[in-house]
Amino acid sequence: MRQTARELAVERSDPLTLDITGMTCSSCAGRLESLLNDQTEIEDATVNFALERADLKLDTDHMSEATLFSLIEEAGFQAHLHGQPDQAAEDLSSLNKDRIRLILSALFTLPLVLQMLVMSLGGHFPLPGYVALTLATPVQFIFGARFYRGAWAALKHGYGTMDTLVVMGTSAAYFFSLYMLITLGDAASDHLYFEASSVIITLVLLGKYLEDRSKRGTTDAIRELMALQPDTARIIQDGSEEIRPVEQVKVGDIVKCLPGERISLDGIIIEGQSETDESLISGESMPLHKNTGDKVVAGSINGPGLLKIRVSARRADSSLARIIHLVENAQAGKAPIQKLVDKISGIFVPAVILIAFITLGLWLISGHGFEDGLIAAVSVLVIACPCALGLATPAAVMTGTGAAARAGILIKDIETLEKAHNVTTLVFDKTGTLTTGKPRVTYIQVVESSKENLDENRMLRLAASVQKGSEHPLAHALIHAAEKRHLPLEEPRNFMSHTGRGISGKVGGHSIVIGQKDFLESLDIVVEEQADPHINAEEQSLIWVAIDGHFSGLIGVSDPARPEAAEAIQALKKLKIKTMMMSGDAAPVVKNISQQLGIEDWQARMKPEDKAHAVASLQRAGQHVAMTGDGINDAPALAMADVSFAMGSGSDVAMETANITLMRSDPRMVAAALDISRATWTKIRQNLFWAFFYNLVGIPLAALGALSPEIAGAAMALSSVSVVSNALLLKRWTAPTGEKT
Repeated sequence: MRQTARELAVERSDPLTLDITGMTCSSCAGRLESLLNDQTEIEDATVNFALERADLKLDTDHMSEATLFSLIEEAGFQAHLHGQPDQAAEDLSSLNKDRIRLILSALFTLPLVLQMLVMSLGGHFPLPGYVALTLATPVQFIFGARFYRGAWAALKHGYGTMDTLVVMGTSAAYFFSLYMLITLGDAASDHLYFEASSVIITLVLLGKYLEDRSKRGTTDAIRELMALQPDTARIIQDGSEEIRPVEQVKVGDIVKCLPGERISLDGIIIEGQSETDESLISGESMPLHKNTGDKVVAGSINGPGLLKIRVSARRADSSLARIIHLVENAQAGKAPIQKLVDKISGIFVPAVILIAFITLGLWLISGHGFEDGLIAAVSVLVIACPCALGLATPAAVMTGTGAAARAGILIKDIETLEKAHNVTTLVFDKTGTLTTGKPRVTYIQVVESSKENLDENRMLRLAASVQKGSEHPLAHALIHAAEKRHLPLEEPRNFMSHTGRGISGKVGGHSIVIGQKDFLESLDIVVEEQADPHINAEEQSLIWVAIDGHFSGLIGVSDPARPEAAEAIQALKKLKIKTMMMSGDAAPVVKNISQQLGIEDWQARMKPEDKAHAVASLQRAGQHVAMTGDGINDAPALAMADVSFAMGSGSDVAMETANITLMRSDPRMVAAALDISRATWTKIRQNLFWAFFYNLVGIPLAALGALSPEIAGAAMALSSVSVVSNALLLKRWTAPTGEKT
């Protein structure tokens, strides 16, 4: 089958993120999104009005970035590559210019408002008509010029925006007043509406200024994270120090970090000890003690010690860069409900214009004068607000994901946020998730039938040596036990990990197999039953060891429950979420941990595929399932679950597979993640309700003449501000673990 030009373009397309300026409401975003998606060379274009950002895939072989920018500019907007260092400064400068424009507009409008107030109170404060005209004209055409520019750009491309409504409403009031003043002179004083047009312009400017300030608040989390990235690093090379931009630092370089400085790049300490503050990265409020060999992350603050660090990742690949990327992606996505709102916004402005003309016609038919009908139509135009609809969902999403990021909860995308608030069952892995993940060897037994010259130390040395090829917590336990006994370890050969069952390899000419009992039996190794009274099967995980095809003994390893685990289970129960534990460990151990923590449903001896099948079975039963794990053997179940959580201390595979990464190894953060998801979705519903309610009630009242244009303009100005302000309340959210966000 022949591929279409679009399909061929997709194969060669590159992801591109742009900052877009000039959008005044969600109708602008919808129009630009449609325009971009209509281009054969562009795939998957998404425009986010609240973030003022466009994400797309561009076939650079057939459309250059310069051509793309020209296309966007012809549509009435401006585009810049996302993340340009001067963009934040430009945004702040634009906000300052808007404030100056607002203040000047208010000063010109104030005399007109005073006249209106005095007359409404029964006083007498007439402004001559030509004075009112002189005050209103700069407000209309100088301070309100942004609305005319936006409306003209939209008109050229055949669509309407909030600017269209403002321009039509205020121009109707202004030019009607001008006509009356020219034809009637001083006798027109009771038929002038210059104050209405000026007040509307000023109030909408106020609303847009407050809205832009509020929108900056929703993206505070991103700016705070970006501010953590140092621009330079102190490099040690050939015995001398040199300050370099972090972009020029390579993996393997040695950097020096003084007390009180921010750590410039991810790395491993090769000299020194200190404490690091990672609170803005992981949400962990307590400083973490660091020794030689420990990992440190870019953006964290070094404490009292001098550190020398070997760089392990470039700036673009650092943990902080990954966090920023995840948060940005989550904020840029669109919830399914937002796509419906975008469709409504697309027909909103034409529908309002039609309603305004119908309003004018009905007032004329009913016998009222043209002036009364015109004022009602103007009120309809200026009270309608597509901005409130367009901001309802993204403002809540941005604030919610930002609050989560401050607490160390990284949500991969908007679909995850939507699914998380529906979770009914949560499945936990045991090792490293509900347990400390730092097991220790508590028991070693060599069986009598094993080969001669095999004692505890020799068996432990061989078992620990083959474990050097594994990253499993049990491997670290054996290696640590061998090192405590000062046993020399060897590098294994022919190492093989049998996920969820055991490992095998060669050490010093011996073939070593260690793992679960049934794994050894599957290899035709005869395993003897043990009845040693010193073995407490409920508190120890047993590792069975075979050397050269013969069962040689077993090693007991204890991994206690995390101190916070029981509290985590109780927090989930308060959210009315059923909890389960699935582990590859033996039944007595899994049962014991479950009873300690209050988990009623548990399953033991689970292989990776067994966990995935169990999750699928729960889903077929109608459950919305979340899975929490930290190991490679959890990856299939994490991928199968509706929502998946990975502990930040876990394997990279688990973190890549999971929808939500918890930067702290604290199981209470699972309940916190579900809590912020529910809180965010509540705000989305509230915002959408009030946005629709405002327009459904406000437009009919304006059409009936129950609202003056000034009141309608004030309502329009405050509607989008109230939606964003409601979303900003999420910044006060605190993780239920007691940690402050």
